[in-house]
Amino acid sequence: MTPADLSLTVLQAVRRAVDEGALRVDVPARVKVERPRAGGVGDYASSVALGLARPAGIDARDVAAVLKERLDDRPGIARVDITGPGFLNFTLERDADGELIRRIRAAGPSYGHSDALAGTRVRFRTATEPRAALLTDTVVRLLHAQGADAGTAEDGEPIHVLPGAYEPLALGTDAARWALLRPAAHDQALPGAPLLVQHERNPLFRVRYAHARATTLSRNAGQLGFGPAYDHPDHPVDESRLLTLLGDHPAVLLSAARHRAPDRVARHLEAVADALLAFQHTVLPLGDEKPSAAHRSRLALAEAAGTVLAGGLSLLGISAPDQI
Repeated sequence: MTPADLSLTVLQAVRRAVDEGALRVDVPARVKVERPRAGGVGDYASSVALGLARPAGIDARDVAAVLKERLDDRPGIARVDITGPGFLNFTLERDADGELIRRIRAAGPSYGHSDALAGTRVRFRTATEPRAALLTDTVVRLLHAQGADAGTAEDGEPIHVLPGAYEPLALGTDAARWALLRPAAHDQALPGAPLLVQHERNPLFRVRYAHARATTLSRNAGQLGFGPAYDHPDHPVDESRLLTLLGDHPAVLLSAARHRAPDRVARHLEAVADALLAFQHTVLPLGDEKPSAAHRSRLALAEAAGTVLAGGLSLLGISAPDQI
């Protein structure tokens, strides 16, 4: 069970409790799950009960108890605990993280694509202003990735962003697209010059560099005679953060498609890249150290992160080089 699956399962429990009359609240649009903080237990936690307590008119721990009754028997969840003022804590059935890594490896760059919006038909007015044309093109990509029937008025006619129509386009396609797509649609485009600098202060460079690092780690591991094999080791903080972000990727893509917001994908890719770069130095053995199960698991996680970065950049129309 991935974090996205768990989020949907908890949301279904809320809806079931409302349908059965156990809670009288409006069902939220989504439920956030994250790694437990200090005092928590298990693999993931949610504060949904605290948010529902006031509108329900009952104590948050009582709300949590109502939801726990409807979550205890769910497949993929080994145990549900209530901690603190009403946090729900979930212990997943063993190898949940391994399942996530295998799912990403199987799907490749299409991980996170779904048919969630199948049956939805969306048509956009043809845009002539460069940024509007680019946003339309990218949103159509995102909608297609979620199964929607999306396009512009002239179906089948490609949308092109013409060089010179907007100053950052002179920087090259990748930098120009990031400059226009990374800010929210109502915000100004990013200045172009900083996006050309190969430095950690440049978020586009970090994202593309992180993908290149994942590729390099795989190549170097092969030269050392070992490959990826996720064995569910104990996770340091950096690895747990990365696993959570990879699990959230499908939900981010669906949210970006629904809200016509490519900037959500860009921000998510930045977070994935930063988490990968934070733990990359632990992937390969050091000195005379022999490759271990932990190294194989870290390599599998790094490769999965590289896959997510490549898929996300592709949806934004940006290249993911193997070397920088």
